[in-house]
Amino acid sequence: MKSKEIAMDEALSHIKDGMTLMIGGFIGNNEPIAAIDRLMELGVKDLTLIAVVNAYPGGGFGLGKLIENHQVKKFIGSHIGTCPAAVEQYKNGELEVEYYPQGTMIEKIRAGGAGLGGILTPTGVGTLMEEGKQKITLNGREYLLETAVRADVAIIRGYKADTMGNILYRGTPSSNPIMALAADYVIAEVDYVVEPGELEPDRIGTPGILVDAVVKGYGEEKTREIYRQLWAKKLA
Repeated sequence: MKSKEIAMDEALSHIKDGMTLMIGGFIGNNEPIAAIDRLMELGVKDLTLIAVVNAYPGGGFGLGKLIENHQVKKFIGSHIGTCPAAVEQYKNGELEVEYYPQGTMIEKIRAGGAGLGGILTPTGVGTLMEEGKQKITLNGREYLLETAVRADVAIIRGYKADTMGNILYRGTPSSNPIMALAADYVIAEVDYVVEPGELEPDRIGTPGILVDAVVKGYGEEKTREIYRQLWAKKLA
């Protein structure tokens, strides 16, 4: 079988202006930071960005860079308050935002991956979240109908991959495994790429059938140092 490991630029060439892009991770953690940095350099614009939460507190890191660089026209997620640039662009009308509770956001993505039309959730009933949405009553309880979401491309973050695209996660995988189900083209950024058979089957978090491209990120040691410096600034 042909190896799914390809160059970063070849993988990112599938992301075009105006596309919908999912990025895995949570507030900077377990984000595909090397791919994000390169995507910023490539200047792809007018993106609709789907992420559970917007950016590392204070911005200047991870997917927040794409917003600061004015490459995102719409954000779909549960929070933007950690990214000053997103807040400012939202206030001045430059950035469109769709808000959803975190659990609802995850389930909308999961539904997209499962081929469902949406989900029923009681979360948000009786609040501003129900405005413009269909309400359904089942067994005497009201639910909101939340439609599924999918993306043209998803960039997820794993620890190791084999050349067939099987992904092993380390630590908290966050939204990455779910997003791998819900995009037409899936790019996995990892620290290490190994040959088929080297990953323990019961530790594989995303099967290779769901992954289109494997790219190497900054590597484990450089990534650790990037986060050390980032956290040191916050603690200073």
